[in-house]
Amino acid sequence: MKVKIEIEEALEDDEVLIRCRGLTEEIAAVQKAVLEASSSKQKFVFYKGNTEFYLVLDNILFFETDEKGISAHTSTDTYQSKYKLYELESILPGFFMRVSKSTILNINHIYSIDRNLTASSVVAFLGTHKQVYVSRYYYKPLIRKLEEKRLYR
Repeated sequence: MKVKIEIEEALEDDEVLIRCRGLTEEIAAVQKAVLEASSSKQKFVFYKGNTEFYLVLDNILFFETDEKGISAHTSTDTYQSKYKLYELESILPGFFMRVSKSTILNINHIYSIDRNLTASSVVAFLGTHKQVYVSRYYYKPLIRKLEEKRLYR
């Protein structure tokens, strides 16, 4: 596989073009990596009262359902989202993963996992007291995803 970079200062937006003979697993992995790299800086609109906040997705630790709807948690604050959890699951980049019926987690911010074989495991984040519970159903897929991330970095 060849990799070429052409610089065109006249372009309004950056563009990545992949030319290939066919869609192989390797090409799909390259496409996924490019999409994830570009979407980590993507901004979403969140709300707190009547104020709109434009936050970079990479700053979000997790999304969870609560009595007010869907909350987006950063290390220091909580915001409301107008999306439903299933909608977020389909539009968020690959470094977000559902870990329970009510939570989607940013795997890039996991500091530790306190494993519990009989109940939910607990994920902790660096620099904050916030925690997320991972149901037993999602524990193994989460570990697999973390292992993939470790292997491909």
